[in-house]
Amino acid sequence: MKILLSVSFLFIIVYHSFKFVQLLRKMNQKIILPSTNEELLTIRTYPEKPVVEPKLSKHKVGIFVYILMLIFLISMLIIGIMNKDINWSFYLLLLLPLIHSHNLLNVFASVDGGLLSGSRFVKWKSIKSFEFIPISANHRYYGYSKEVNNGYELKIKTKIFPISCIITAEETKKKLTKLLSENAAAIEKNSN
Repeated sequence: MKILLSVSFLFIIVYHSFKFVQLLRKMNQKIILPSTNEELLTIRTYPEKPVVEPKLSKHKVGIFVYILMLIFLISMLIIGIMNKDINWSFYLLLLLPLIHSHNLLNVFASVDGGLLSGSRFVKWKSIKSFEFIPISANHRYYGYSKEVNNGYELKIKTKIFPISCIITAEETKKKLTKLLSENAAAIEKNSN
């Protein structure tokens, strides 16, 4: 049982490491949207503040913390394998840092091949659907700021985990709708 849990946890660490390296490579590519500072100010992953430009130099702290988290998880896995007294509940505790690891980077951008969202890169073919939900008085983000109150929450359903962001301007909403629709249509056309 311990071997199965160790292998499963190692697979999870390798998967997150691969996805993080993929994100770092994609951050070096040309950004399609947001392309201007005004568009950057109208997209938010957190209601309190706009996204940060998706450049490695702007996210040094988040990248450093993510790398430290992966090193910590690998070292804890090695300790768990070496120590005979540790049981399966130890591995469940190690999953806790991974739960909110996608929140370490304040990024939402479109690049060639997909979307950057937090510490994830989502390929176009992984996106199943998307919808804009108006932020009204009953919405969970209502009340953070005037911009957010008049905005929309973009929810994107993917094959595994959904992603979302807040759009505070109609023009950015239109551009994102066009971008997502074009890529969704291209994916459906290629799959048929």
